[in-house]
Amino acid sequence: MVELRGVGIGLGVAQGPVARMAEPLPAPSDAPSALTADEEKARVSEAVAAVARELEERGALAGGAARDVLEAQAMMAEDPSLADEVATRVAQGRTGEWAVFDAFASFRDQLTALGGYLGERAADLDDVAQRVIAKLRGVAAPGVPDPGHPFVLVAKDLAPADTALLDLDKVLALVTTEGGPTSHTAILAREKSIVAVVGVQAAKDLVEGEMVIVDAAAGVVTTEPTGEELERAEHRAAARASAISAPITDGALADGTPVPLLANLGNPDGAIEAVALGAEGVGLFRTEFLFLSSGSAPTIEQQQQSYTKLLAAFPGKKVVVRVLDAGADKPLPFLNDAHEENPALGLRGIRALRASEDILREQLTALAQADAATRSLPDGPADLWVMAPMIATVEETEYFTAIARDYGIRTAGVMVEVPSSALLADRILESADFASIGTNDLTQYTLAADRLLGSVASFQDPWHPAVLRLIREVGDAGRIHGKPVGICGEAAADPLLAVVLVGLGATSLSMAPTALADVRATLLQHSIDDARVIAGAALAANDAASARDAARAAAAQNSTVAV
Repeated sequence: MVELRGVGIGLGVAQGPVARMAEPLPAPSDAPSALTADEEKARVSEAVAAVARELEERGALAGGAARDVLEAQAMMAEDPSLADEVATRVAQGRTGEWAVFDAFASFRDQLTALGGYLGERAADLDDVAQRVIAKLRGVAAPGVPDPGHPFVLVAKDLAPADTALLDLDKVLALVTTEGGPTSHTAILAREKSIVAVVGVQAAKDLVEGEMVIVDAAAGVVTTEPTGEELERAEHRAAARASAISAPITDGALADGTPVPLLANLGNPDGAIEAVALGAEGVGLFRTEFLFLSSGSAPTIEQQQQSYTKLLAAFPGKKVVVRVLDAGADKPLPFLNDAHEENPALGLRGIRALRASEDILREQLTALAQADAATRSLPDGPADLWVMAPMIATVEETEYFTAIARDYGIRTAGVMVEVPSSALLADRILESADFASIGTNDLTQYTLAADRLLGSVASFQDPWHPAVLRLIREVGDAGRIHGKPVGICGEAAADPLLAVVLVGLGATSLSMAPTALADVRATLLQHSIDDARVIAGAALAANDAASARDAARAAAAQNSTVAV
C-alpha cells in the first residue's frame, strides 16, 4: 500500500480501477503543404468553426460554470488575431495542421507569460488546438477514455470541455498530476460533485487497471488497498451519501452559532439550483458575464434586467454583488486594453473602474434600479449588498462607499484580496459596511505565486499560515467594529478549512452550491470554541500541509461527532 498525496476537493471517497487519459496528438510535421494556401485556409476555417460550435453545444448541455468556460473557449477558437496568425503561416506554404499547432502554441506562451486570468487560460488554448488539429486530420480528439466499465480517471489535467460532460455513472473519481484547489478542473469537479484529488504529482506512475482509493477528505490516493481498506472506504461513501440527503437546514455550528452558507454565482440562471441545494443567499455574484462577452459595455437597461432576475430569485435573502472585476488581465476594449508587463499588479478591479468611472456609475445605477424594482416582492425584497474588488487602501474604500451611497446603495463593502487591505482591515471597516475575503487572490498575492501557474501551484494553497494570519486580521477587525466578514473564495468550499475560517472570525461562507452540503455537515460537528482551537492549531504550523494536518488532528479531538 502506498499513499499519494495531493489536494482533495470536498469530502468524497471512491474506489475503482485506473483509466488514464489519452496522450495528446503528436505534433504535426512542418513539411510544405500539397494544397494551395486558399485550400488550406478553407480547411482550417471549417475546422475552427466546427470546434467552436461543438464547444458551445457542450456548454449548453452542461450549464453552470462549465457553460461559461466552454463559451469562452469557443470565442478563443475564433479569435481574429489567432486566425490572422494561422493565415500567415498557411501563406508560407505550411499545412493547416502545422499552422494551427504553431500559432496556438505562440499564443499559449504569451498567455502564460501574462499570468493572471489569461495565464489560467493557456491550458484551455492547448485543448482548442488539439480539437482543431484532430478535426483537420479526421480523427477523434484526445479525451476521456471509455474502458467499458466504471473507472478512476487519471490525467495530467483535464480540459474544461471534457470535465463539463463527464459521465458520472462511469467516472468514479478524478486524479490529476497538476492543478491546485482553484484550477478549472477543481472548480468544475466541485460543481459536479466529483470525488477529486488534484496536484498528485506521483499519480503519473499509476498504471491502467490498477485499483485505487481516492479520498478527497484526506487528499490521498491509496494504491494496492487491502480488502479491509476497500470496505472502510465503501462504508464512508455510504455515510456521506446519507448525510448529503439529510434535510437542508441553515448553516450553523454545533452550539447553534449561525454561519450563513451562501452561493457563488456567475449568472442569474444558477439561482434555482443554488436555492434547491440550500443556499441562504448569494455571497458573490460575479457581474463579469455581462461584460466579457461583449465588445462594448452593456447598457443600464441590460444590466438591470439581469440584476432584477437575480434579486427576484432570493426574496428576503442577502445578495452580495461584486461590481465589475476586470482590467489588464481581463482586457476589455471599453475599459482598459493597454499592454502591461505584469497585469496581475496593474490596472485592474477598482483601479480600472476609477479610470473609467462612467462604467462604475452605470453599474451602480442599474443595481439601484433593480433593487427598487424588487422592493414589492410578496415574500419580501432581497437584501442587496454591493462590494468593490481589489481594494488595497483606505482611500479606495472611502471612494467606493461614498459613490455607492450616492446611488442609494444601502450596504457597501469591499473585497479583501491583497495583503494591504487585510493589514488595514481595522481602518477599512470604519468606512465599509462589510468585508468579503477573496481567498484565491489573497493567496496569490501573499505567496507571490501566480494563480494556477503549474510551476508554483504548490504555493497556491489557502491553508498557508501566512494567509490564515491575514484572514484573522480581518476577522478581528470585523469583531471590533461589529461588521460582517464573509469568505467568498474557493477556500470556503473546503469543509475543514471552513471550520478554521469561522474560528478566525468569518461570519458567513460563500461557495459553489454543490459544496454546501459537505460544509453544512462539517460545521455541525464543532462548536465556536472548537473552531477557534482548530484554527489556532492551523495558525501554529509552518506551512500549508502542516496546517492542514494540525487542523485535522485538532478537529478529531474537538468535535461533537467523530471525524
